[in-house]
Amino acid sequence: MSDTTKRPRKIRLGIVGGGAGSNIGEAHRYAARLDDRYRLVTGVFASTAERSREFAAGLGIASDRQYASWQEMAEKESQRPDGLEVVSILTPNNSHHAIAKGFLQHGIHVICDKPLTTELSDALELVRLTRETERMFGVTYNYTGYPMVRQAKAMIQAGELGEIRLVQVEHASGWASTLLEAQGHKQAVWRTTPAIAGKSSVVGDLGTHAHHLARFVSGLEITQLSAELSTMVPGRQSDDNAHIKLRFSNGARGLLWASMVATGNLHGQRIRVYGEKGSLEWVQENPNDLWVRWGTGRQETYSRGFDWLALEAQQSSRLWPGHPEGFLEAFANLYGEIADAIIAHGDGGRPFSYPFPTVWDGALGVRFVDAAVESHSKDGAWVNATLEPEKERFQ
Repeated sequence: MSDTTKRPRKIRLGIVGGGAGSNIGEAHRYAARLDDRYRLVTGVFASTAERSREFAAGLGIASDRQYASWQEMAEKESQRPDGLEVVSILTPNNSHHAIAKGFLQHGIHVICDKPLTTELSDALELVRLTRETERMFGVTYNYTGYPMVRQAKAMIQAGELGEIRLVQVEHASGWASTLLEAQGHKQAVWRTTPAIAGKSSVVGDLGTHAHHLARFVSGLEITQLSAELSTMVPGRQSDDNAHIKLRFSNGARGLLWASMVATGNLHGQRIRVYGEKGSLEWVQENPNDLWVRWGTGRQETYSRGFDWLALEAQQSSRLWPGHPEGFLEAFANLYGEIADAIIAHGDGGRPFSYPFPTVWDGALGVRFVDAAVESHSKDGAWVNATLEPEKERFQ
């Protein structure tokens, strides 16, 4: 289970975005606090200085660290001996690149929501800058922080399912089944505006989560795809549903469904992986269990919290069996791992591997969005979904 004993010093954290009314902002702040690894020292939480400072004051941030813009924050914090060490970027998609670039150039580590950027060239620039500045850069594909997702990955990596043949992954919610943006719904407005959300609203918002989950669990890369993007709600500017066929690096096949119009669905995220010996299934709304089915007909339910699970699953848990953990704990696992990496970096070392999603994973997500849009524009033709050259790989 996760070590909750005394930790090294707290990491000084700043946040851009995620202010009043932002659910994801609350999730990030809770996740950063859960294991007592961070201290929130500064932030810019709104597009106006007055609203940002009011929100910052409510969080107990000192008045001299309540900034009017992220540019001012990066400049002044980088000059302080007690300045922030890492910034979390929780703003709409089209602003991620400029903000992340600015903080990297001031020597500050970055945590960024997905999608990493709206343009692939911008994503690759962040990959390059991360390498050049030798900063840590985490992307919050937070569903890979769940213990039973890590159990699934460990079982596949150990060959328990045999050669992987099929991957079915979906992130199909029903939250935008009506034209919420016409009612002024803040999240719906920016998420369905192409100039803000990017080339594909649904693939960038939900499809990238499913894409990363499929890669993480299977251990395979998606090499080609065939996509159909649809707009189901009349009057909507962006796509809101995607069906994408996948080809994987080992020859496996897959399907990815991303939707914000799956009426009646709540979060709607699940993954099923089929190998030659057996299969497994994980559902985000029942996150403490992993269903495993073998070719012999035997079916098993693996539950979180037991000491016979894979080490990766054990280390991602806090509570004993029968006491559910969920979204915030999974989020906190990524924050904890990023804290470990920052501490190691400050001590002059670098962690051997990055268990959290990195800037490279973020760039692959942007490449996936581009490939889906390209395929759709070619009437679903199969297109390349890899990111070359391989030497760009950041890990």
